[in-house]
Parts: sequence; C-alpha cells; structure tokens
Amino acid sequence: MPDTRRINMRKIRDVLRLKLEAQLSHEQTAAALSISKGVVTKYLGLASAAGLSWNQIQALDDTALHGRLIGPPRRASGFVTPDYGRIHQELRRKGMTLMLLWEEHVAQHPDESTHRYSQFCENYRRYAKALKRSMRQIHRAGEKLFIDYAGPTVELADGSRAHIFVAALGASSYTFAYATPRETMADWLGATAQALRFFGGVPQLIVPDNPRALIANPDRYEPRANETVLDFARHYGTSILPARPYHPQDKGKVESAVQVVERWILMRLRHQKFKTVDDVNEAIGPLLEQLNAKLFQKLPGSRASAFAEVDAPALQPLPAQMWELAVYKTVRVHIDQHVEFEGHRYSVPQALVGQALEARVTARTVELLHRGQRVASHLRCAHKGGFTTVPEHLSAAHRAHMEWTPERLVHWGNSIGVATGSLVTRLLQTRRHPEHGYRACLGLLSLAKRYSKPRLEAACVVALELGTTNSTHVRDILANGRDQVAPTTTTEWTAPEHEHVRGPGYYQ
Repeated sequence: MPDTRRINMRKIRDVLRLKLEAQLSHEQTAAALSISKGVVTKYLGLASAAGLSWNQIQALDDTALHGRLIGPPRRASGFVTPDYGRIHQELRRKGMTLMLLWEEHVAQHPDESTHRYSQFCENYRRYAKALKRSMRQIHRAGEKLFIDYAGPTVELADGSRAHIFVAALGASSYTFAYATPRETMADWLGATAQALRFFGGVPQLIVPDNPRALIANPDRYEPRANETVLDFARHYGTSILPARPYHPQDKGKVESAVQVVERWILMRLRHQKFKTVDDVNEAIGPLLEQLNAKLFQKLPGSRASAFAEVDAPALQPLPAQMWELAVYKTVRVHIDQHVEFEGHRYSVPQALVGQALEARVTARTVELLHRGQRVASHLRCAHKGGFTTVPEHLSAAHRAHMEWTPERLVHWGNSIGVATGSLVTRLLQTRRHPEHGYRACLGLLSLAKRYSKPRLEAACVVALELGTTNSTHVRDILANGRDQVAPTTTTEWTAPEHEHVRGPGYYQ
C-alpha cells in the first residue's frame, strides 16, 4: 500500500534518481519507494518543466532543489496586505496600539477586503517574530537588581508631579516602587537605598539605565559612574553596572516591571488626589504588596514566594548604618591650616599645609581625605566666614607659644612703620582667634613688596583714619594712589574785598 504521508525532499530526490539515472519505469519506482505512480509522474514532470538533468539535481541542495521544482508558495488572497514594516515602526510611538493601526488600515480601504482584527494581529506577530531573535537571559539568585523610572507621573495638589522609581530583582522579579519629587542623583540614590531596605539585602550588581544624574561617562564598553554613585556602591558593598546605551533589552526585567507597575498600580491611582510625595508612597504600599502576591500566569507561585525561596537567601546583608548622600570636592589647605567649603573654614593637621585634599561632604559632616585616608572630620556649619578649629590640628610650637606668632607679625609691621604695626594689631584683635587673622596680616604685609614700604605705611595711615580693619581696603588705597595725595589743611575763611560790599560803616 503506498505511503500517503507528506513526501520529503529526500524521497523526491530518490524518485528523480531512480527515473533519470537508473531508468526504472514509473511502476518500479513507485513500488521501490512505496508511493503512487501519480507522485512519480508529478515530480518527474516538475523536473522536466524546470529543465533539470540528474547531474544538475546532484549539484543542488534540498533548499535550492525545492525552489527549482516547486518554487515559493503562492496563495491567491483577496485581502489587502498591510504594510507591516510601517506598522512595526509606528508601534514604537508611546501610546500606539495595534487596534488603532488596524482601524486606520480598514478606513484606508473601505471598498476592499481586509483581515479582521485577530488575523491582523496574528500576521503582525508572525512578521515581528521573524525580524530579530531575542536571547533569554538567565538570572542567578541575588545577582542583579534592575532599576529605572516609569514614564507616567502622578500629579500633586500644588501642580508638581511625583516621579515613580521602579526596581526589580532578576531571579524572582520581586518588584519595588517608590515616588520621588524629581529624578536627580539624590532621588535616584535615595530611592535605590529604600529599595535595598525593602528587599532586606544587597545584590551583587545594580543595573541602571544611563541617566546623566548617575553616569559621568556613558561609554558602551567602559561606562564610568560619578564619585557620589561610587561612594554609594562602596557603602553597600555592591557594584553599579549601567546597561549599554540604547539597549533596553539589557534591563528587560525592569522594563517589564515598569509596565506592570504602570498598569497595576498607577492606573488604580489615577482618580485619587495627593498633596505630597509621601501621600503617593502611602497609597503605593498596599498595591505593591498585592502586586508581589499576585500569582504568575505560566509559572508556579508569585513574586513574593519566588523572592523568599530564591533571591532573599542569596542577598548580602545590609550595612549597619543607613546610607547618606555625600558630595566630593577638591580643596587646598591654606597657611592658616584650614580648608574652605561654601564660605566656612575647617581645620586640618598642620603637616598638610599646601596639600590638595578631597572633601567628602554630607548633610551633617565634612570629612577631609588625603590619599583616601581621613585626616579630619567636622560637623558641617552653614555660617559663612566662620571657622571650625580643632586645637590638636595646630602645631606643637603654635600651641605652646600662642602669643609669639602675633607678636612676630606685629614686630614685622612695626619694622615697616608705626601705622602698619598698629593696623596689624587691630587685624589680630578683631578676630575671634589670633591665628584667624594670619591670612589678612600676610596679605597686608605682602603689599610692601609690590608698592614699597613707605607707600604701605602711608596707606595704613589713611586706613587708620578711616577706621577700617580689612587688608583689601589698604590694597585699594594703594591701587588708587590715595596714599600719595598730600593732606590739605583748612584755614579760617574770610570774605574778600569787593566794591559792592557795603562794609560795617554803612550800618552805623
């Protein structure tokens, strides 16, 4: 009995071999291959129509032979074929749907046959699947935390908007959402710290996008985060690994989580009114718990159960102290053994005078680092022009002979002139601590090199008459040449003699 199953290319090649090379009859070929004589006739006719000899058939592979014999399948269709390439591009627009594109396609061909919506979607999905293959990523337990911001925002009563931060663990898809006022570096890192606190542990890697707030150099091969972000990573014992620019598939886990948060949480909050960001976070909490407890569609359990079984045991423990935002700035130690930050001066050990240090500044403290080692720490002070001094930072000679250094400066001033010495004394007396006046005194006495000692003495005389205690005023006097103007003496005024003046005799 002949085989009625669909004939494959290997058997088609055998039919042609037995007919064209072995010169068997139709009946013998059909009996040898367990097929009907009609099948033998069909493929022999196709080969004859294509002008193929057995030598040519041997040189063709199965795909090429199929194309020569049968050709691409052609099926007549009375339906208008949509431009799926354009549809694929249009779907990249935010808010665009297949339903809208199908309605537009039907409206453009009112008098022609078009596919129904279900077939339209099926044809598009088949087209899109053929464009590019995606690699399924395998996420290890506790390895990666993916973070991003959702596109939609929540309106507040004052007209501002709350931005929604989303984080998702790779292995369990356990999701966290948090509202922030903006998307600055402080918002990114503060929300990430809240996420780690929510998860109760720290992953090995944190994978953000390439926001300017976090990434100083978004290079494809060697991206570089800014110093504050690296400080965050050091505090938690993790690493920041940005996704490649323009490759959202590198963080597909959080892209999916953002979509779920938008649909499951934000859409449920759209009718509510909020005054502050804290109110938004209060409303997100219960919905977030429901989201993580929701059962998977194709996998057993939920995000919460998967997190408890897979990710939670693999996370590193949280540090004992909560992270605090810190900014870094390079500062230089002046001769008065202080560095300046935002107008306030902080002391450092006297051995570091002239050195460049790195200031790590938080909301409450100012830490000064030299080659990565902390050399001083102070409470942050907002008083501009003020000093924060630790006595131990001063040299032993300065502590033992505190009075000697001001006397030396006064003696130096007296060597130029009495007025200069008096002004130096006044500069030292008007400061809370004599050493705080060193910089002003050195600035005053250095003017002698530029303008000469006699001119400095004359300028100090003018400054003392004006009552100033600022060395920059003396510099301005010298620059304007007021020290070289001779003082004028005023005499008693008498009226001049004029013909029209009547004189005292007139009134007798």
